[in-house]
Amino acid sequence: MVKGITRQVIVVKPPDAELFDQAIFILKDRAAISDEQILDQARRAADAYLNTRVRRARGLRWQPLIWLLLGALSVGIPWAVWFFLR
Repeated sequence: MVKGITRQVIVVKPPDAELFDQAIFILKDRAAISDEQILDQARRAADAYLNTRVRRARGLRWQPLIWLLLGALSVGIPWAVWFFLR
């Protein structure tokens, strides 16, 4: 929370509120660029964040399955070798 300082804030609301309701960006004091450039940077930052989160969530969904398969293989292969060579 910012107290005692006046800051410029941009609130971006997505057209479809499926993932989030709004994104809040606090501008630096020395930001002297056009409104269009500010919105473009805000959109790029939000897209980069969402791409990172979605990629991370997809990877975590498959990770337990991969560990389960690796565990089964680490037990199954030595058992099969022992079974067929005895």
